[in-house]
Amino acid sequence: MHDTMTADEFTISERLLDVGNGHKLYIHDWGNRKAESPVIFLHGGPGGSVHNKNRQLFDPAIQRVIFFDQRGAGQSTPKGDLQNNTTIDLINDIEKVADHFKLRKFILTGGSWGSYLALAYGIKYPQRVKAMVLRGIFTGSKEEIEWIDQGRFKTFYPEVWEQYVSQSPEKYRKDPSKYLFEKALGNDAEAKKAAYAYENLEGALLNLDDRYLPADFKKYDPSGIRIEIKYLLNGCFMPDNYILNNAYKLIMPVWMVQGRYDMVCPPIAAYNLNKKLPAGHLIWVIAGHSSGDRAIYDQMKTTLLQLTEQ
Repeated sequence: MHDTMTADEFTISERLLDVGNGHKLYIHDWGNRKAESPVIFLHGGPGGSVHNKNRQLFDPAIQRVIFFDQRGAGQSTPKGDLQNNTTIDLINDIEKVADHFKLRKFILTGGSWGSYLALAYGIKYPQRVKAMVLRGIFTGSKEEIEWIDQGRFKTFYPEVWEQYVSQSPEKYRKDPSKYLFEKALGNDAEAKKAAYAYENLEGALLNLDDRYLPADFKKYDPSGIRIEIKYLLNGCFMPDNYILNNAYKLIMPVWMVQGRYDMVCPPIAAYNLNKKLPAGHLIWVIAGHSSGDRAIYDQMKTTLLQLTEQ
């Protein structure tokens, strides 16, 4: 498992922010408090968290970044809570975070699920977003969700799909996610195994060079992936094609860095979205999905720096 966000010499503050319904968000305010264009960082998942490595994208001498763990995720409490945890709740939480820090306008950045959440927030609150810098674009459509859940990637990773399918009973082999998702959200002894199966399916598709190593099952915490599964089962709690159908409302510059060989978020989503954005900028890089891919990291860091210097 990755490390969670911890304080360092550039930490401005750390706190838990009460956002209602029993949820408190862990927030890490970091960098230069006098920066003119603060950045709000949105992690992936849903159910992921912020990590120390996320700070590598930024220069704390000239940038201010507000990192936070979304509902039920990371160091937010209650951990793994599925109640009052929907996309609308998360959109409202971003607004509460911005209000808490008295940010009039800010830059949003994130990848994968973080890109979806940024876009959804921008549709509702376009005037507050100076710009977006996103990677691994996910627009939440049924086709994108089924790309993984129904194994449409298997032309490229047949062994990964076969391993996933093998962990469901014979009668569910044509739709293993139906069985494993329902199991993962249960309370029996098999729930952790089902969550672990999907975690490893997604994890195996992250990198171009197959460098994925599954977590130790005994130490594995399924709380994060259970949140993701709940969102996927409910179509991200939003109408299908919500982002594409409302892209015209995203009036701010939206910079998108998309790996040509992304097996988690199929690149056609970024292409289709860019055609609908009033001020879209799509940058193709030779990479997969992972934020750790050098081409993605370099382009994201450069773009963020250029925007915060303006």
